[in-house]
Amino acid sequence: MPEFIPGLKLSEGFYHEAVRPILDRHWQGLAYSAAVIGSGSEVLGFDTVMSSDHHWGPRVMLFLSEVDYAQHHEAISEQFGHELPFEFRGYSTHFSPPNPDDNGVQLLATTTTRPINHRVELWTFNRYFGEEFGLEYSSTLTPADWLTIPSQNLRAFTAGAVYHDELGLEAAREAFRYYPHDVWLYLLAAGWTRIAQEEAFVGRTGSVGDEIGSQVIATRLVRDIMRLCFLMEKQHAPYPKWFGTAFAQLKCANQLSPMLRSVMLAQSWREREQSLSQAYEALAEMHNALDITEALPTRVSNYFGRPFKVIHGDHFAAAIKAQIHDEAVKSIPVNIGSIDQFSDSTDLLANTERRRLKILYNA
Repeated sequence: MPEFIPGLKLSEGFYHEAVRPILDRHWQGLAYSAAVIGSGSEVLGFDTVMSSDHHWGPRVMLFLSEVDYAQHHEAISEQFGHELPFEFRGYSTHFSPPNPDDNGVQLLATTTTRPINHRVELWTFNRYFGEEFGLEYSSTLTPADWLTIPSQNLRAFTAGAVYHDELGLEAAREAFRYYPHDVWLYLLAAGWTRIAQEEAFVGRTGSVGDEIGSQVIATRLVRDIMRLCFLMEKQHAPYPKWFGTAFAQLKCANQLSPMLRSVMLAQSWREREQSLSQAYEALAEMHNALDITEALPTRVSNYFGRPFKVIHGDHFAAAIKAQIHDEAVKSIPVNIGSIDQFSDSTDLLANTERRRLKILYNA
């Protein structure tokens, strides 16, 4: 087995040494952008040796104009099949056909015959945006558009690497780097609302002997805290497989990770509540450091006279919502936040038909 090379580095060399020379020979003057973005652990920089057994290898995405795509994409793809080397840095450039039983996954496969079934993929901006976002490239995004694009898709589009750019791919990525300010405020408020809705239940369930119920709720709250941390640091959260790995790269992770692990490992609801309280207080201090509202209390207190410690997330949500000025955002009738905040269904998040959910955000 060849020495492992991180996928983005492998694909960078593949583009410059194998793909670009073919384009220069046969399509000199063709305007395009070359990148590896979208799906794939290597796009996020989290690929390992294990990643190489699954939809991974020397590959690149070429973005063409609509006119050039219509006229040339078949010929370009065919030319690569006849001219690409069989291997690049020890890895085959030939892939198996998409596996219909495994979400269309393609695996590296050795061959000595042509044409190579390569993964130099031809795209247009409209085609990419349609498949990944359910949008046209030229669309002006509304708040409802932003809220129905999963954060994992936004991260996948803005992560990865661009190796050549004549069509403005980097400019398009920059426009999606993060949410508009008032949409961001709405998402922060929704995150605090989720905490407010369940923060007292860790103790209430535990007080009647339901430790499993207390653990389940505490686990949900840990995830909500982590999501708020991504929002506070203005980082798009990835999908669940890499959620914890990406969280560990946040600035707040060194402080919060031990607290959150203690919540997960606690044997009693009181221990659980104590660790959650520490995390809440750290989160409240982070909120105040954002300077988007007046300073709010950073210490937990009892829940309306009951002996359960809470940070009163609803107070944070209300203070944040008061700072929203965009009328389209202010008129959203629900506090559910983005599609990621109210659902973790893969079938929903991976399906562009989710665009129909925009109705949820209409006044």
